[in-house]
Amino acid sequence: MEIRLSAKDVHMTQPVFMDDFLHLLRALVREPSVVGMEDAFFRVLRRELEEFDVSVSRYHGLLVAQGDAPESGFLSVHVDRHGLMCTGPNEFQYAAFIAGNRGELNGDSISEQFMETIAGRFHGQRVQAHTPYAGSYLGQGTITESYICPRRKNLIFELSDLDFLQPGTPVSFLDRLKEDNGLISAQLDNVVSVAMVIELIRKGFRGTAMFTAGEEAGRSWRFAAEWFQRHNIQTNRLIVIDTSPFPTVEDLRLQDVVLRHRDSNAAFDKGITAELQHHCERLGTPYRYKDRYIEELNLTREKPMSIGRTELGRLIEATEGRITGTTLQLPTCSYHTQTETARLSSIQAMLTLLCELNKIKT
Repeated sequence: MEIRLSAKDVHMTQPVFMDDFLHLLRALVREPSVVGMEDAFFRVLRRELEEFDVSVSRYHGLLVAQGDAPESGFLSVHVDRHGLMCTGPNEFQYAAFIAGNRGELNGDSISEQFMETIAGRFHGQRVQAHTPYAGSYLGQGTITESYICPRRKNLIFELSDLDFLQPGTPVSFLDRLKEDNGLISAQLDNVVSVAMVIELIRKGFRGTAMFTAGEEAGRSWRFAAEWFQRHNIQTNRLIVIDTSPFPTVEDLRLQDVVLRHRDSNAAFDKGITAELQHHCERLGTPYRYKDRYIEELNLTREKPMSIGRTELGRLIEATEGRITGTTLQLPTCSYHTQTETARLSSIQAMLTLLCELNKIKT
């Protein structure tokens, strides 16, 4: 498997303590942002961004923050997180896979392939309900059962104490950031990426940062594509920041950042991908190419894994390459749970890498 390690022992590398970043991430983790119902989180995000010297514009499914050199670089992150939706009397389904969202999914996404794996992980999990637009608190409950319905092909949940909710009400996992021995855990995907981009803006990022909705339901690329088309912008330097799942905490120690040549839909831009690799090697940052990692794993598997479908791959395919770039991903484990875990050293490495790429002084 292709892994590039720095000359120094990665086990001895300690992350720089990031007070401002962790303070922001703790606050954002507490805010609900169930896929398909992200309006309340967009308002929280806008208040954060308006503290900086950027212009902030809201579009359907998208918030855009631009510095004084908007075409100097393009970053994209997703704001949605997994949660539940009330779909009938005391009936709750996984929000990303309800019938109204499944039209964007075809079974090839990592999320869908993880559904059977994560089905039994939610027993005893605390949840909270809130109004769809304002985000006002409605009450808390506990997941007493979760299982896959073979007819609806979705995760079905049974909850205590929330039988009064009406259909269409979002229910988020009650989440708090935990820190221990250089590791952080929470439902990190996608909120940790949001916090990283806000931190880059605080450090002086002058380009365009896009915050998209609906990624877990396969919709975010549409909102990004429409914005580029609206402003007649083409670029080969879009960086999509995300997380990338691995089996165990020990696996996280083998790389600090994850790169990709491609996903299931399209090949990424070779130039900016090579540029990221060059910066990794110059900085001594351990990296891994996820597409090659999965392809090599599949040589030993009876049932091949998908290399995944990303927002960027769909965007490249839909725009016939007029919008392209690459991804930069944070390695995590316990994917799509409330104990999704990442190393602080990996977050620091990603921030340093992005500062180098965008010529931000650190």
